[in-house]
Amino acid sequence: MPLNTIPNKGLTSRGYPSDRIVTPIIINGDMSVAQRGTSATGLTNGSSGYHTCDRWRFSEGGAPSFQFTQTQSTDVPTGQGFATSLKMDCTTAQGSLAAADNLRIDQRIEGQNLQYLAKGTSDAKSTTLSFWVYATKTGTNIVELFDNDNTRSISKSYSISSGDTWEKKTITFPGDTTGAFDNDNALSLLVQWGLGAGTNWTSGTLQETWATKVTANRFTGQVNVGDSTNGTFYITGVQLEVGSSATDFEHVPYDYQLRRCERYYQTYGMGFRAFGIDASTIDSQFAFRIPMRSSPSVTLLDTTPTFTELGVAGRTGTSSSITTSAQGPDGTGLVRVDGFSSVGASSVCIGYQSTPMFGFSAEL
Repeated sequence: MPLNTIPNKGLTSRGYPSDRIVTPIIINGDMSVAQRGTSATGLTNGSSGYHTCDRWRFSEGGAPSFQFTQTQSTDVPTGQGFATSLKMDCTTAQGSLAAADNLRIDQRIEGQNLQYLAKGTSDAKSTTLSFWVYATKTGTNIVELFDNDNTRSISKSYSISSGDTWEKKTITFPGDTTGAFDNDNALSLLVQWGLGAGTNWTSGTLQETWATKVTANRFTGQVNVGDSTNGTFYITGVQLEVGSSATDFEHVPYDYQLRRCERYYQTYGMGFRAFGIDASTIDSQFAFRIPMRSSPSVTLLDTTPTFTELGVAGRTGTSSSITTSAQGPDGTGLVRVDGFSSVGASSVCIGYQSTPMFGFSAEL
């Protein structure tokens, strides 16, 4: 089955045949999946990364002093079929940004999922971005498409007309006949929403046509959402599609949305099987629910796991480190954890956690 279709029963909102719908370029555009948690506080200098809603990255640069709380919120536009949004809430303001400071939220997309855009050819296709936004601060905001493979970019502005009101925005970007996306599983395209930027990013003329990146032209006119502790910014219903007009948001089933997210991040270990290697080390082998984009890094989410060693009473240990993690070509995984006490060598252990033990990341 092609990458841009999934099985479906019944007609879709766009009237496609009953056995398939088009898969959006943007993953988790309705902010429904949040495997890492629903709230993250104190996001500031050094906090770039994924915190709540899957595939949505908090990105900062320079040395800003602002702080934000990011939340999977239930505040959504009325009557549009959304249950959740991504909320950025300023908790420590920075009224004046230094030249290098910048704040964005973005989604990062693999090149192999973008080949049908024909970028870098004479048939390059235009794309239309649509989304719902709610912000306290009115004025100009910037969205950028950044071609990571060829260091090219294009930026467009949109206005928040009324504060604290849901508004739908639609922005069309022309196709780019220069610079093809690499056909691989690495980062090719960033879709970035500016929330604040210093003069290094704003002192030029906004770059509204595709060209080689000029930093000063990327976010010209961007308001500073973080200049007040009243500053909030919500977004949901994000869709990027081929063509010069927007269609209705394509709602996809939650289970399918989750599978798409799990290519980049998934958890494991509420129930797990492991083998004692020596008195302080266990190996756990398993199958990922869906093969990940690449061999993932792994974080220990529970450092006091409870497990039963077959034939021995249940043990609770504190682990200090993960020494090995890998993904095989068939989607199987291996993780080795060190730092336990009194694990029986060559023993079989069965875990029974109330929360996941491991978090695996293959994010772009």
